[in-house]
Amino acid sequence: MRTAIGMTVTEHILEKQRENPEATGAFTRLLSELIVAAKIISREVNKAGIADILGYAGRENIQGEEVQKLDEFANRTIIERMSHIGQLCAMASEEDADLIEIPSKYPKGNYVLIYDPLDGSSNIDVNVSIGTIFSIHRKISSDEDGTLSDVLQPGYKQVAAGYFIYGSSTMMVYTTGQGVHGFTLLPGVGEFLLSHENIQMPQRGRIFSVNESYYNYWSENVQRLVNHFKSPDNKPAYTARYVGSLVSDFHRNLLKGGIFMYPADTRDPKKPHGKLRLMCEANPLAFVAKEAGGYASTGEKPILDIEPEELHQRVPLFIGSKEDVELAERYLSGEI
Repeated sequence: MRTAIGMTVTEHILEKQRENPEATGAFTRLLSELIVAAKIISREVNKAGIADILGYAGRENIQGEEVQKLDEFANRTIIERMSHIGQLCAMASEEDADLIEIPSKYPKGNYVLIYDPLDGSSNIDVNVSIGTIFSIHRKISSDEDGTLSDVLQPGYKQVAAGYFIYGSSTMMVYTTGQGVHGFTLLPGVGEFLLSHENIQMPQRGRIFSVNESYYNYWSENVQRLVNHFKSPDNKPAYTARYVGSLVSDFHRNLLKGGIFMYPADTRDPKKPHGKLRLMCEANPLAFVAKEAGGYASTGEKPILDIEPEELHQRVPLFIGSKEDVELAERYLSGEI
């Protein structure tokens, strides 16, 4: 395989396809079309400040959050680009309450796409990096049309996952279980070029990312963990870095090492869950982290081992450098 920096993402995907004699090209077509959708979204994100696309769309999504116009545009773009390609049996989006069916006029395929069309969209108006997160599973049902069982698979069964981040540059980071690779969009050419080959997350980082405004709503063990990261006794000391855009915080820690935390909130004991979505946020990033040598946990068990119960299930998330996440598990278990 040619490994020179500058290889296009299409070349990279085709090289991987040739390495697998059983590959049919269906998966390559799927990823290629998703990349086209991301390029369209990136273009709109980059001109959001001068186009009539900022602000709320006037409705709430299934999470009860106000949907912004750019969210809606991103979601619609992915649905329209991905529905006709013939490789999907269904899709699931953070923005839609139910499965997204493939229209009957289009052929069906053997994959399911689960995605967050625009993660971190509350930051759109202040020009903070945002992103699209995606997860791909193989269909397991015998139904031509996708069923909920095709979506509700544990994260370790993903065949691919990754994200596009729209920031100072637009990047694609993805894995098919054979390492993690990053590609940067060259605007004048319109191609994603290999810029970060075989990304490896440091086993231990010096960055912790968490929204400390919720400190009083965390369990005592979580509070002790955060106090540990803030302690002046750490040599060298940890540094707090929190963007408030999951894909941005994760991307930084993927490259530099560290831990991102979104613990469960104790204000409602009847809902001892985190805020982040298992299927379209935690699972895909957990797969990327694992393939880069990192780790993702609820604080009690691996994210990738969770058997999903519902489409919009939420979980606590501790993700990043392996040793830092394992330390978090020890604090949350009371071992430390």
